[in-house]
Amino acid sequence: MEENRYKQETKELPLREIIEQYTRYWYLFILGVIVALVLAFIYLRYTTALYQTRATIIIKDEKSASSPMEMAAFSQFGSLLSRFNTSKIDNELAIFNSKRIISKTVEELGLNIKYESVGAIKTSEIYSYIPFKVQYQSFNELGKKVSIPKLFIEVLSNTEYKLEAETQPIDGKYKFGEQVSLPFGQITVLPNLENKENFESFFERTVLVTYRPIENVALDYQGKVVIENEIKSSNVLEMSMLTPVTEKAEDFLDELVSQYNQDAIADRNEIAKNTSKFIDSRLQIITRELDSVERNKEVFKTDNRLTDIQAEAQIILENASEFNKKQFDVGTQLELSKTMIDYMEKSSNAELLPSNIGIQSEEVATSVNNYNQLILYRNKLMQNSTAKNPVVLNVNNQIEQMRASILGSLQNSSNALKIAMKDLNIQESTINSKIAQVPAKEKIFRGIERQQSIKEQLYLFLLQQREEASITLAATSPKAKVVDNAYSTKSPVSPKRPLIYLGSLIAGLLIPFMGIYGANLLNTKVSSRRDVERHLTKTPIIGEIPKIKRSDSDLIQHNDRSIMAEAYRILRTNLQYLFINKLEENDKGKTLIVTSTIKGEGKTFVAFNLALTLALTGKKVVLVGADIRNPQLQRYLPEHLKNNKGLTEYIVYGDMKVEDVILQSESNENLSIVLSGAIPPNPAELLMQKRTTTFVDELKKQFDYIIMDTAPSMLVTDTILINKLADITLYVVRAGFTDKRLLDFPQDAIDDGRLANVAMVLNNVNLNNFGYGNKYGYAYSREERSLLKRILNK
Repeated sequence: MEENRYKQETKELPLREIIEQYTRYWYLFILGVIVALVLAFIYLRYTTALYQTRATIIIKDEKSASSPMEMAAFSQFGSLLSRFNTSKIDNELAIFNSKRIISKTVEELGLNIKYESVGAIKTSEIYSYIPFKVQYQSFNELGKKVSIPKLFIEVLSNTEYKLEAETQPIDGKYKFGEQVSLPFGQITVLPNLENKENFESFFERTVLVTYRPIENVALDYQGKVVIENEIKSSNVLEMSMLTPVTEKAEDFLDELVSQYNQDAIADRNEIAKNTSKFIDSRLQIITRELDSVERNKEVFKTDNRLTDIQAEAQIILENASEFNKKQFDVGTQLELSKTMIDYMEKSSNAELLPSNIGIQSEEVATSVNNYNQLILYRNKLMQNSTAKNPVVLNVNNQIEQMRASILGSLQNSSNALKIAMKDLNIQESTINSKIAQVPAKEKIFRGIERQQSIKEQLYLFLLQQREEASITLAATSPKAKVVDNAYSTKSPVSPKRPLIYLGSLIAGLLIPFMGIYGANLLNTKVSSRRDVERHLTKTPIIGEIPKIKRSDSDLIQHNDRSIMAEAYRILRTNLQYLFINKLEENDKGKTLIVTSTIKGEGKTFVAFNLALTLALTGKKVVLVGADIRNPQLQRYLPEHLKNNKGLTEYIVYGDMKVEDVILQSESNENLSIVLSGAIPPNPAELLMQKRTTTFVDELKKQFDYIIMDTAPSMLVTDTILINKLADITLYVVRAGFTDKRLLDFPQDAIDDGRLANVAMVLNNVNLNNFGYGNKYGYAYSREERSLLKRILNK
């Protein structure tokens, strides 16, 4: 049961220890959080906030012949028209985000000139109220070749300002409204006195004015504005952009929609104007022809003295009324087809074709509308590219194909109408035979009236089409309907304050955590008793010696109540329990060997202070310098005792007695010291002599405790040779110095039997790692008040 409880505790220890590794450095986490939050505050204070501005519009559908029957009539253009219709919204998106439209918007709003208020740390753009307006009147040759320098303008009064330039030697005072000649050109500064209070607030303040070419600014806005068709099945467009100045972005998006509508209206007006022009030219021709027919009728009736000859052939004419109507319709369509063919043969590929002139062929009407759309699309492409552009060449080929197709359709239609007219003429001869009895004059008069009627109907029809074109020109509505005018978010979208503060808080905690974790990960040294217990699970740790400050004494003093003195008292007490288990005679002294793995772990320091602690109890103690290779005991002795004979002389010279090498310590009357003596050439062989055993036996008779400061066990074999002479072997490990991998050596030596009766002593322990936690220490007699109690003076 005890074993199970021990295993459960050892499993729980690592988690508590890991937590303690971080909580003991709580001040680093607090400092990290404070520094991170301060940096986040500075970042947010001087970083320009960005707001999102949005606007929503709907692209209106225009009337187009797109019924299944009409599309079937253009099977030869199927792929072209399909691409044209499906890419309609994409085309509108391209127009919206085109450099041409955005450049017009920038020019209209004057966005190529930026005004900024210069602060001590941060420069902010001003837009809602600008105290003055800089007009760049003209640029000389230098201004056209190099970039225009930034101007620093300081308002001195209602009539005067100070002007400086960033890169050019410009510095002077000028009057508002006067033309100023500068190295790059001429400017005029006009004050904005609409709000005098706001204008005066800019006195003694510097405003930075930056001029950029409109094309460069348009390219910047092309990258900033985002236009999307979020719902693919609709014509709704969503426009948005991120900006630090919301009023400026709202004006830009609203003006962008306005410029788009003006461009679309201009396209429609161009078609209407060309149609109206065509109708006017035809009206002039029809008017002359109608006048000629009417004069012929008047002359004919005058010469033949005719009044109402229709009454005589009323019955025959009533039967022929339906025929006349057909003949009239065919004649009208034939005349319109000839007129359209003449116009196309005389016009160029760059001109628009007249639409809606009355041709009844749906094929021709649809082809003309699509042809005009391609002409407009080609003209827009030519504004931003050359005639050799592959896209322009492709569109020109499509225009040529469609123009040829329209001309062929008109010719086919004209031929069909001629055949129909020929058939009607044949039928007319039949009717004429029926009215053979009608005088020849009536037949001539009937022909004249028929010509007059055709011309009059055609004249009225053209007048109607001209009025419709005029109405279309006057009543053009915007193509983009505004759903939501431009509006901006109330809170900035970047930087996000809660996210920045949260990130800084996490960073403030994470950086110390990673630093501590990295330090622990790279640290291979022993730091606490738990590191020793993990490697030496069955070897007891009977003492922990705290790390001393440089100002503290290395040796324990009389009536010493320091933490180090208490640690040695605990070590002394734990030794008593170990000696209880020994079966030696009570009248003999007890022998201790103090060793370590390598040099520098503090075995001599532990041995000397342990000897002093035992001597303070009134016991007779002798400290033997058994490290005859690298003696260190002399460091704690006065100068006049450092050169005395010691252990090596006793072993070598058989006539020497133990009393000859024993020195009385000045630190305590109960403490005696035996030095190492001269360093021999064969230390191991010397310690194997029988005189070594005799020396220890003699000391046991005179002293209660014999403490032997031996050599490091892993480096030399000296300690292994004399280990059999000791009752207890104290194995010293130094925290922060001894590598954890070196703990495998004492475990192997114990398992092999090279070292017996071993007890561990952990030296140089940091107070944070002392014992089983830094909550518990040796300051038992003096209670430390908490910080809160000291603040409250309680």
